[in-house]
Amino acid sequence: MKKSVKKNFIYNIIYQIVILIVPLITTPYLSRVLGASGVGTYSYIYSIVTYFVLFGSLGVAMYGQREIAYLQDNVEKRSKVFIEIVLLRFVTMFISLLIYFFIFGRSGDSALFYKLFMLEIISNMFDISWFFQGMEDFKKTVIRNIIIKLIGIVGIFTLVKTSNDLWIYIVIYTLSNLFGNISLWFYLPRYIIKVKLKDINLLKHLRPTISLFIPQIAMQIYTVLDKTMIGLLLNDMNEVGYYEQSQKIVKMALAIVTAFGTVMAPRIANAVSNKKINEVKKNLYSSFNVVWFLGIAITFGLIGISENLVPWFFGEGYNNVIYLIMILAPLNLAIGLNNVSGVQYLIQVKKQNIFSYTVIAGAILNFSLNLVGIKMFKAYGAAIASVLSEILILLLQLVYMKKKDNFKIFPIFKISLKYLISGIIMFIVVFILGKYLSSNMLSTAIQIVVGGITYIIMLLLIKDEFVRKILNQIIKKIKH
Repeated sequence: MKKSVKKNFIYNIIYQIVILIVPLITTPYLSRVLGASGVGTYSYIYSIVTYFVLFGSLGVAMYGQREIAYLQDNVEKRSKVFIEIVLLRFVTMFISLLIYFFIFGRSGDSALFYKLFMLEIISNMFDISWFFQGMEDFKKTVIRNIIIKLIGIVGIFTLVKTSNDLWIYIVIYTLSNLFGNISLWFYLPRYIIKVKLKDINLLKHLRPTISLFIPQIAMQIYTVLDKTMIGLLLNDMNEVGYYEQSQKIVKMALAIVTAFGTVMAPRIANAVSNKKINEVKKNLYSSFNVVWFLGIAITFGLIGISENLVPWFFGEGYNNVIYLIMILAPLNLAIGLNNVSGVQYLIQVKKQNIFSYTVIAGAILNFSLNLVGIKMFKAYGAAIASVLSEILILLLQLVYMKKKDNFKIFPIFKISLKYLISGIIMFIVVFILGKYLSSNMLSTAIQIVVGGITYIIMLLLIKDEFVRKILNQIIKKIKH
């Protein structure tokens, strides 16, 4: 039975709103309590832990979601595939945990922090959210994640009181993830059946997961290695802290841009398995439209409000974050678009090798620019490198889609023109408004509301069909 894309999108949007609200509540508090150095230390160690989580996970998240989406209607096959992938992940994650402990967990000034982060690796052993995403059942993962976030908020405000409580913050973060991942296992009896042990074959999944593992390694270079390189090249945890905080704001917004893609990926995979090529292309063009609509608004919006937002949100000593947000804001658009071309298309049609090449090219560019840029411009250099790398990845993927799969690229960019015009006008209004407002929560809220209204009004005046269709559906719902 097909799941509703609209319902899944709504569930995902609800979760993205929660993701947006939680940092709005906790980040101002943590930035003041832990300070830039404490935030930087957390971010630097977490960036290292991420590599071990990545190694242990291989490419299971992308691969598992795709394979389950292919087998939505076959309970026997999907049960077998699920068990095989889970067992494979347990083995690889355990190996990763041992290596991590012997390298980082035994001694050193930050050994306690490294040991506590072992819980993050253990947590990922039990992560089966990819299964429910493949089944297009987003309700369970959304509810689970919301509960985790709420528990985390209570724990932070109750237990984290001084800069010496960084270890408590790590425990709250890792334990909430662990309990949340374990909770999903209680829903499994509805979806899978018993499988004979003799039928289990783990090794057949090793090669395809590794093929997805390679691009994921490369992606970490411009999402996590930035922080590692800033810490190593500059030996300045404050710079890492500035970069972490700016990324936090940008990623909050990015979660909204990519929410539709999370829902559409398994739908496209299912259409591919049933050889419905026209449906695949239709869904992809719809995804591009959604990304242009949201991505341009959020990119120009972030640039417009950053000067007003940072002082009250993070407190004193974070002025560098203003300009980092301005530089990183275009990531919402670049990542949103290559999420459609890469994750929603290339991965789902089993062209992960092409996906790998494009991501590796972006990673090489990012690493090279980081070596020069971080030494010259500190965190700003890493931010510029990240944006340029994502743009390169997008262009390479689109060129491939045009040449090899006969996708029409011009219409993808043509639909952006209306959003670009509306976004620029919105930015001018928001930026000028910010000059007359003091730096506080109410002022930022006013900027966001006025900017959003300006953007929608401009699109209605330009007669954008996408916005008119959404508004008509909302009006019909209200009438009913």
